[in-house]
Amino acid sequence: MRKKTRIHRDRDRRELTVERIVAMSPELAWEGWTKPEHIARWWGPRSWTATVYEMDVRPGGVWRYSLKPDDDSGEEAYCRAVYQEVVEPSRLVYVDTFADRDWNIVENSEMFTTVRFEGAAIGTKLSIITRFASVEELDNAEAMGMIEGFSDAFDRLEAYLSTLTGGLMNTIISKDGTKIAYEKQGNGPALILVASALADHRDAAGLAERLADHYTVYNYDRRGRGQSSDTAPYAVQREVEDIEALIQEAGGSASLFGSSSGAVLALEASSRLGEQVTKLYLYEPPFIIDDSRKPVPTEYVQHLNNLIEAGQRSEAVEYFMSKALGIPAEYIGYMKADPSWNSMEDLSHTLAYDGMIMGDTQSGQPLPADRWEASIPTLILTGENSEPLFHDAAGALAKLLPRAELFTLREQDHSAVMMAPDVLAKAIVDYDLRIGGIEVG
Repeated sequence: MRKKTRIHRDRDRRELTVERIVAMSPELAWEGWTKPEHIARWWGPRSWTATVYEMDVRPGGVWRYSLKPDDDSGEEAYCRAVYQEVVEPSRLVYVDTFADRDWNIVENSEMFTTVRFEGAAIGTKLSIITRFASVEELDNAEAMGMIEGFSDAFDRLEAYLSTLTGGLMNTIISKDGTKIAYEKQGNGPALILVASALADHRDAAGLAERLADHYTVYNYDRRGRGQSSDTAPYAVQREVEDIEALIQEAGGSASLFGSSSGAVLALEASSRLGEQVTKLYLYEPPFIIDDSRKPVPTEYVQHLNNLIEAGQRSEAVEYFMSKALGIPAEYIGYMKADPSWNSMEDLSHTLAYDGMIMGDTQSGQPLPADRWEASIPTLILTGENSEPLFHDAAGALAKLLPRAELFTLREQDHSAVMMAPDVLAKAIVDYDLRIGGIEVG
């Protein structure tokens, strides 16, 4: 089944917007869109071939290409684009025109195109916004199949980049027989990335890439997500065993990075696995320990399970957004209109897992003093622009862990794993260089 493509027409502005959530990081999507050896493999409708003659991705640079149907049922179309803005890895702006075989511009064929690469809950939201010279040109483009062509191109982009990354991930078998899929890259001490709620390994792909210069990074799909399997009944200990299996794959010891509820799972694993975990890096564990946010309902996990059993996946995501994240109802309505909502529904059955990991740490009461035994070096990170509850939670946890340090990322918020992986990676590397955990270079 074709993934959902969102279409928006603004006839007053003569604009057509085509959007899709694609299963890759913004950095990978950007690479696929800006390197000629890649874009020639997927650009254009299904069963068409793109030929790239020139691609100079910088302001003022030129992109010359042609499109031709594989069955020779139509004429080859020549196009010439000039880049206006290049903001890696988030925004491309160019003026696209048709041309003849000698690259002379066809009169009145200009299209002003903006491509946005935005981190989403799962993967990247790709938006192609095309502004036409007239409403008639917009209508003609639709009639000629532009929307279908972009949808085909999105499909081809995902399929092509999947082949570049190997398609299927590496796998190990956890203690209870569950298959755990992971990607491995880099050199150095082992570092395992533990995802937050409604996320899989793709959300941390940019962070993994930046950390790979200093660590051997294991970026995995938690059970029930992505290419990992699942085994009922769920228990937090099963996820700890998944991490232990990865640690054994890595040679018997590893550091753990976790974000949001994944940070709490990493902390739990460290406490239960002892010397197998060497260091912790925790980004904004979402404890609710005071009145900075309304506590999560006591029946939260059971209600999530009831919704999933009833097939109400969208309602489960909405319940999580409102009760666990504290997002007002009026904003959730807008979120549902975004294509990423469908992707979150796909992972909604794992929301109760994260609820069980959090336990009663979102009840508005102080953290339990005896739940975790983590005497290893621990870096607790928060974003400067994040809600007060994250700063309160980080401070409270630091008081419980004897070797914990606090660090705040300037101008960042709870989305830093996807939106600022370079900033987050630098903080981790700088900390390790300071304490002698890794070698320079």
